[in-house]
Amino acid sequence: MLLGLTVLSLLLAALDSYTDHLRLVRSSLWQIVSPLYYVAEAPYSISSDLKQTFISRQELLAQLERQRVELLALSHTAQRYQSLKADNDRMRKLLESKAKLPGSVLIAEIVSVRATPSAHYVVIDKGAVDGLQVGQAVLDAQGLFGQLVEVGSTTSRVLLIIDKDHAVPVQVNRNGARSIAGGTGSNDSLVLENVPVSMDIAVGDLLETSGLGGRFPVGYPVAEVKSVVLDASSVFAQVQVRPLARINQSRFLLVVFAASDTVSNLSDNTP
Repeated sequence: MLLGLTVLSLLLAALDSYTDHLRLVRSSLWQIVSPLYYVAEAPYSISSDLKQTFISRQELLAQLERQRVELLALSHTAQRYQSLKADNDRMRKLLESKAKLPGSVLIAEIVSVRATPSAHYVVIDKGAVDGLQVGQAVLDAQGLFGQLVEVGSTTSRVLLIIDKDHAVPVQVNRNGARSIAGGTGSNDSLVLENVPVSMDIAVGDLLETSGLGGRFPVGYPVAEVKSVVLDASSVFAQVQVRPLARINQSRFLLVVFAASDTVSNLSDNTP
């Protein structure tokens, strides 16, 4: 039918070129034929539009994937930069602390951590070949971190000051009042043992190593007093202190050599 109407339209168009009498007829026929023409063309037009839409969607998805990969790469670079910056800041603070310490020190890096209810220690990447000995004090940029309890050839084990088996003689920086700070197993808490209620100690006081016992040189920062509780039924006060060392954050440490240790090590290495 469509073909017949099309042929008829062409014939009328040819006749119309010779006469104006069929103009009205041609116009009427075009109004009839044109909808059929658009209906016949519609599948091809829709197919073309859908194909173009599909291609555009595929291109858009591909572009989004490329942008996602680029964003991940940028995010990784930014995180790496922040990590390096944090390491540099920690190293700078450690070197600043090193300059304030008496005697010589050795910078070491933590290579493994063990934290259980019964044991708190880290392993560092320095050992006997570096001159380390059992008993040496270990600090981070803020304060006393622990003590060497086992020294291997190239690595050593550091018992943390928060370990329940660790205790360190301390004194109040403000007045020299002495006590013993023991570990509690918590990263942010130590306890002072057998503190008389008459002892001059207050919240905010700085505690440092007293040097008694010969294990730690005098003057290393240890902790800050968090609370002092007096009990009328007891002759001892309950004193909680917060270690200054960043137990669960520090990565680089200082192993301290006392002057006597340095002389001894030099003598041992002399032929």
